Amino acid sequence: MPVTVLLVDDEPLVRAGLRAVLDAQPDIEVVGEASDGAAVIPLVRQLRPDVVAMDVRMPLLDGIEATKAVLKSIDEPPKILVVTTFENDEYVYRALRAGADGFLLKRARPSEIVHAVRLVAEGETLLFPAAVRSLASEYGNNGARARLVRAALTEREEAVLRLMARGLTNAEIAAEMFVGTETVKSHVSAVLSKLGARDRTQAVIAAYESGFVVPT
Repeated sequence: MPVTVLLVDDEPLVRAGLRAVLDAQPDIEVVGEASDGAAVIPLVRQLRPDVVAMDVRMPLLDGIEATKAVLKSIDEPPKILVVTTFENDEYVYRALRAGADGFLLKRARPSEIVHAVRLVAEGETLLFPAAVRSLASEYGNNGARARLVRAALTEREEAVLRLMARGLTNAEIAAEMFVGTETVKSHVSAVLSKLGARDRTQAVIAAYESGFVVPT
């Protein structure tokens, strides 16, 4: 089955460009479009897309609030890929913190757009840009640090979290640690559970906010 995508952006040319790139792939299908975040909930319920590619800045309901609404209202919600013009936009960080699974720059090359959709659909988050990692560190607080301490991660789980924060996939982490991918998946699941994180993105944000991982 192809990865199904809903495009949400107030610029028709952006939607047309993304559709052209994605529909050209045999394993990806654009199933719908919307011009504002306010239309996301009914379209997600109707179309059940695997991924929502959503502009972070829109006039009526922006990508941050739309992300929150999807995660709150939809059982088994789709993956959310935030689409943005500027990688150092604080809106991107806020959207990721709200539960988005990754980000995509509007100026990205077609191959990068396709890769982003596939990677998010598989559940392995994208690498944060340096600017977003720095923002996460700036938002650090004692609560975030206490949360990580309470998680009581093992030494191996800490190593996995550091590699997740670098944006590595399960296969890349396995190669780095000389273990099997199933072992990595077990460690990732343990990290998410102990941190109370919904997904990899939320775990990585916790790592930066707590100071456990420092931007380089």
